[in-house]
Amino acid sequence: MTRALILAAGKGERLRPLTDDKPKCLVPLLGMSLLERQAATLRGCGIDTIHVATGYRGDQIEALGFETSHNARYAETNMVESLFSARAFMSGSTEDLIIGYGDIVYAPRNLSALLASNADIALMVDRNWRAYWDARMDNPLDDAETMLIDPSGHVTELGKKPENYDQIQAQYTGLIKVRGDRVAAVIEFYDALDRDKTYDDRDFYNMYMTSFLQLLIDANWPVEAVRVDNGWLEVDTVEDLKLYESMAAAGELVRFYDARPA
Repeated sequence: MTRALILAAGKGERLRPLTDDKPKCLVPLLGMSLLERQAATLRGCGIDTIHVATGYRGDQIEALGFETSHNARYAETNMVESLFSARAFMSGSTEDLIIGYGDIVYAPRNLSALLASNADIALMVDRNWRAYWDARMDNPLDDAETMLIDPSGHVTELGKKPENYDQIQAQYTGLIKVRGDRVAAVIEFYDALDRDKTYDDRDFYNMYMTSFLQLLIDANWPVEAVRVDNGWLEVDTVEDLKLYESMAAAGELVRFYDARPA
C-alpha cells in the first residue's frame, strides 16, 4: 500500500493576484484546481490516503476535507520544513510514501512508473524536459537545474546551476517516492543535520528540497531516477497558466500533459 503527502504551504507570490485569497494549490488549471487534479491522479492509481502539509490559507484546504499538518512558520521557511511539519503522518505507517509538490500535476502513467520503483528513494525525472522548457521560456538554461545519472540509473547530482546542457540529463519534477521501510530513516537523517550550517548558501530552515536530496545522495543513499517523457506540468507563474490555456485551446497542451477529464 502507498500513502501520499502533498506539500502546499507556500504563498505562491508569483501567481498573484490569483493567490491573494487562496493557496497556490487551489489555483485552477483549466477549470480544476491543482490539488484536485493531483488528488484525482493519486486516487486513480489506488492511493486513497492523501495528506496535505499546509501553510498559507490552510483553512481552505482543511475545508475540502483533506487531512492536514500545518507549517506555522511557512512565511519564513522553505519546503523541507513543510515536509517535516508532517512528520507525525510520515512516521505513522510503514507504507510507501509519495511526496508531491503542491504546484504540479502529472499523468497516471508517470505516477505508475514511480510506484513501480523499489528503490529507497525514487524521483520522477523528465528526460524530454527541453521541449517543455522551450515552450515556457526563451533561455531554458537560465531556469533549469543540473541532473546527472550514473549507468545504474541512480542520481548523482541535482539542483545545481548548470553551465551547459550536458549537465542536464533529465529534469527533476517535484515528485518523490520513499520506500516504506526507509521513511523513519529519512526523518532521522533530517533530525541529525546541523541547524547552524548553510546548505547551498541557504540557512537550514530555508534549504531547497534538492539540497536535502543531494545530502542523502552524498551520504550514499541510492536515489533512483525514474525517467519519463513529459506528462506533467508545474504552475509557477501567471504566465505559465496563460501559456497552458492558450496551448489547450489550440489542442497543443496534450504534448506535455493531457488536462482533459479521465
